[in-house]
Amino acid sequence: MSDISRLSLANTPTPSSRLQLLVLSNGHGEDVIAVRILQELLQQSHPPDIFALPLVGEGRAYQQLDIPLIGAVRTMPSGGFIYMDGRQLARDVRGGLIQLTGSQIQAVRRWVSSQKKLGNKPAILAVGDIVPLLFAFVSGANYGFVGTAKSEYYVRDEVGILPRKSTAARWENFSGSIYHPWERWLMSRRRCRAVFPRDGLTTKILSQWAIPAFDMGNPMMDGLEPRLTTQQFYSLDAQKQEIARPLVITLLPGSRAPEAYQNWEMIMVAVSALMASFRERDSYVPNSGRVVFLGAIAPGLDTDILAKTVQSQGWRLDTVSPLPLPDDNAVIFQQRNAYLILTQQAYNECLHWGDVAIAMAGTATEQFIGLGKPAIAIPGEGPQFNPAFAEAQSRLLGLSLILVEDAAQVAQEVRSLFTNPDRLYIIAENGKRRMGKPGAARRIAECLLDRF
Repeated sequence: MSDISRLSLANTPTPSSRLQLLVLSNGHGEDVIAVRILQELLQQSHPPDIFALPLVGEGRAYQQLDIPLIGAVRTMPSGGFIYMDGRQLARDVRGGLIQLTGSQIQAVRRWVSSQKKLGNKPAILAVGDIVPLLFAFVSGANYGFVGTAKSEYYVRDEVGILPRKSTAARWENFSGSIYHPWERWLMSRRRCRAVFPRDGLTTKILSQWAIPAFDMGNPMMDGLEPRLTTQQFYSLDAQKQEIARPLVITLLPGSRAPEAYQNWEMIMVAVSALMASFRERDSYVPNSGRVVFLGAIAPGLDTDILAKTVQSQGWRLDTVSPLPLPDDNAVIFQQRNAYLILTQQAYNECLHWGDVAIAMAGTATEQFIGLGKPAIAIPGEGPQFNPAFAEAQSRLLGLSLILVEDAAQVAQEVRSLFTNPDRLYIIAENGKRRMGKPGAARRIAECLLDRF
């Protein structure tokens, strides 16, 4: 039975003993994580009836699975990035943020009240940060929390507190945790039945207080399996495979226009610098000497705009892909012994096949690093991927994310990586530890049913 069919069955009238679950999330990425958990819930022997209220955006991830929305939804001017820029918050307030928030709180309380009157058992799953967590608290129902926005890695590692220069930065950890006392208070209430931090270190720190924190992993690492593995198109002989395969560099420009187009121009400057370094006599390109750049392009971006930037750097269109990508619409370019491919349908392959990434993205960078690979980040102009965001992301991901000041420095960092295999091993272990193993959504779903 398909997920959509299960959802249709899950939302038909049922006996009052069945759990009624309302999911609150505040961003596109949070919507996707929530839906992954819901899909796993539906695989359980006694799944709950499911409803949703996306607090930011239109909740298309829910709508695609026919999950009923209980209140008003609207896309704000900031697109959900109000915490990074006070001007974005002001735009959202002018766009009706306060009125929308008020109506959403009323919708949550009405839903809980109506479920109780029907004799049902309502529960809330908050996914994101303090906003959906606060909504869950004021609802009056039992609730769980998936904390996607905060990690202790922002302020510490396994050794101790990270050095920070600014006074404001040092205040992030003023109470002994990245989660402030008022957030911990919401997580320690009797009605909060389960908290799922994004990593083991954060779970360990929160467990110092009376918080029901469970280390189940990060759902961001779920659903990333490629349709094709490298073994399917290379020789079965491991030694021959390693010799034959090209060096693959994944390009991650982000998903928001027009910012992603500006990021792409900077990435192409880095690609040109890399191409120049590959032509040097002591070239460090491993194995066959061939290089493939894989551009993981979000479906909402215009590849024609990106292609013009590529061609301005001396690349010419080609028709034959050096890799069997599962995307018939991929745009292929060639320059000397290198290929550059733009794909909007082979995201997982871009992550799995890449040896290193040039990254100016949020979630995609974290997922790439979670697979045990290094990424090199170039701070952009924002509003999302700006210098402050890049610096914070480098603390979150540790030595797996290498920050450079400008695109021209990328070539030097790539050379350093591939002439230091011990460093690559440490990076692989670090990324997997910070992002966790796949299967988190299923583990969270099972724990939720048990706790509710």
